[in-house]
Amino acid sequence: MDGHAGDVTANEDAKAALAPVFAAMRDFDGDATRNALNAAAPEALFRMCHPFGDLQGPEAYWDAVYAPLLQALPDLERVEQIRIAGADETGAIWVGSGGYYCGTWQAPWLGMPATGHAAHMRFHEFYRIEDGKCLEMQTLWDLPEMMMQANVWPMAPQLGRFMHVPGPQSSDGMGPHDATHSAATRHHVIDMLHHLKRHPSQGGPEVMEMERFWHPKMMWYGPAGIGTGRGIEGFRRFHQIPFLNGMPDRGQYVGDITYHFMAEGDYVGVTGWPNMIQTISHDGWMGIPPVNQRVTMRSLDFWRLENGLIRENWVLVDLLDMYAQIGVNVLQRMQEIASIRP
Repeated sequence: MDGHAGDVTANEDAKAALAPVFAAMRDFDGDATRNALNAAAPEALFRMCHPFGDLQGPEAYWDAVYAPLLQALPDLERVEQIRIAGADETGAIWVGSGGYYCGTWQAPWLGMPATGHAAHMRFHEFYRIEDGKCLEMQTLWDLPEMMMQANVWPMAPQLGRFMHVPGPQSSDGMGPHDATHSAATRHHVIDMLHHLKRHPSQGGPEVMEMERFWHPKMMWYGPAGIGTGRGIEGFRRFHQIPFLNGMPDRGQYVGDITYHFMAEGDYVGVTGWPNMIQTISHDGWMGIPPVNQRVTMRSLDFWRLENGLIRENWVLVDLLDMYAQIGVNVLQRMQEIASIRP
C-alpha cells in the first residue's frame, strides 16, 4: 500500500464514527437521526446539490434537507449499498457512501407533486472525518430521478436507460474490503481517467485504450438525465460521444479543480466541488444549445474492479447546478408542468 491508500485503522475508525448516523438513517426515526447527526462538528460544512447549497452545522442541514424530505416520505429509509474509506492526496480521510433513499411519496417536495407510490432516489455522500468528527460532507442526490417518477420531467429526453440502479453485482459493497490492493485499484482508475482525457485532443477513440481498463460487460450507471449504458459501446453511444461533441475541451482545466480520491479493496470513490470544467459549445449537450459558456460540474463517482478491470461505475452529476449556471431554472420549469396536472 502507498500513502494514498491510507492507514487501515484510520479508515475503520472513520467508518465507525459514522456508523451510528447510518444506523439511525436505515429506518429513519426522526429524533434518533437528528441526534446522531449532531455528533458532527458544530462547524461542519454540508455541501449539497442544487438547490440546497452549502449549509453550516448539523442543525441547519437537518432543517433544510432532511426535515422536508421526511415530511414528503414519512416512511423514509436510507438503503446503503457501498461504503468505503480512504485517504486522499493530502492524507485527509474520507468515507464514501452510496445507495438510495426510498419511501412512500405522500406530500409534495421541492415543487414535485406526490405520487402516492413508492419512490427511490440515488445518493452519493462523501464525509471528511478528522479526530472522530465529520468536518465536511459533499453530497449529490439524484433529484431528476424523482422528477421522472413524478412525471414532471422538464429537460430533454435522456439517451441512456432509466432504471432503478442496482448495488454491486458482487454483493460486497459494504465490505469487508481487502485493503492490501487499494493502492493498485486507485492507480487503475486514475490512469483510466488520464487516458480518457487524451481524446479528442490527442487522437481518436483508440488513444483512450478503454479495453485495457474496462470489463467488456461493464455497467455505467449514469444519473437521471443521462441514464445507464452497458459495455464500452453503450457508454460511448449514450454518454461519452454526446458529452464530447458538446464539450470537447473537457479535461483541459485540471489546475482549477480539486479531486479527492479514496480507495478500499476493489472500490474507488471520488468527490470534488467542483471536479470538472468545460465549455458548452459545438453541438451543445442534452438539448442545450451551444451557449459557448464555461461551466463547472460536480461529479461524485464509485468504481468497482473485478479481476483488474472496471466492471461497474456509479455516477451522479449535479445537472441542476449546471443548468443554473447558464440561466435555466429547471425547478421552475418543472413546477409549470406540475401546475397543470390534475
